[in-house]
Amino acid sequence: MQYPLETLQRAKQAIRCSPFQMHLFATMRFKSVALQEISGQTGVQKQYTQRSISELVAENTLLWLIQVGVLRREVDGQGLTDSFRLTPLGRQLMDQWQDQQNTWAPPSLKDRLQNGCRRWLRLPG
Repeated sequence: MQYPLETLQRAKQAIRCSPFQMHLFATMRFKSVALQEISGQTGVQKQYTQRSISELVAENTLLWLIQVGVLRREVDGQGLTDSFRLTPLGRQLMDQWQDQQNTWAPPSLKDRLQNGCRRWLRLPG
């Protein structure tokens, strides 16, 4: 699937500005990951985050990544769950990063400011 360049750049920026490690997104390629696995010491132990983050911070960041199109919430027979998984856009970005030796550049100050403004104002574009 072809995405507009702006969409790809916004999604890359949101991922790079998130507190999550590439290992989390690589795991989400193949299975859903529950919020409790991402937050707290469990997230650090599983190499999903570098430092312990609260459930609130994790969930707010995951919801932002849903809004920019990288993630989706899992659904079961009861409705929405607290688990998350990559979308086709997220998979495409992971494919690109795997081609680049599984690394992404740290976000610049400009990236952080742009992402922060978009997120604060909840502007997807």
